[in-house]
Amino acid sequence: MKIYTKTGDDGTTGLIGGTRVKKHHIRIESYGTVDELNSWLGLIRDQKIDIDLKEVLSKIQQKLFVIGAILATDPEKAILKNGKKRLNIREITEADIRFLEKQIDAMEAALPPMTHFILPGGHTTVSYCHITRTVCRRAERMCTLLYEHTPFDGNVLKYINRLSDYLFVLARKLSQDLQAKEIKWIPESIDTKEN
Repeated sequence: MKIYTKTGDDGTTGLIGGTRVKKHHIRIESYGTVDELNSWLGLIRDQKIDIDLKEVLSKIQQKLFVIGAILATDPEKAILKNGKKRLNIREITEADIRFLEKQIDAMEAALPPMTHFILPGGHTTVSYCHITRTVCRRAERMCTLLYEHTPFDGNVLKYINRLSDYLFVLARKLSQDLQAKEIKWIPESIDTKEN
């Protein structure tokens, strides 16, 4: 099978189920952003970080492929004529969301309390984590827009929302592990005195 098919030369792409849509369709933007998110997670996993964190990130990447498949499926063709689902994969469950929450709770238990907003940065790996978090938030925005027009499994939205929280706490944990300084955002106050 060749990697190029030429079927997208007209600016369209095929959904699971065969329907063709424009490449800028919100459905494509949604799963395309999830794909981008997955790539950034791979970059974090490639850093010199704890092996257990690498395993968690790998599990998350697997779940993002599931989410991508859900989003890439034409909802009108998601159920076959025999009544079975077109995608024969385990979907996102409450247990998957709880897994992320447990990871967040475990990391937070070992971190000092947060008293201020934190500026992204301090170490390259931490910065990758913050970039990934912002891509996750963009994926969430895209998916919620798609959901408004064509609802899908609500656990997908919950998972992506929880993942952005996970990535924020992961950035803090990596700052601690890598002995990077967290820079607090301390806004300048407005001087109300007149000159």
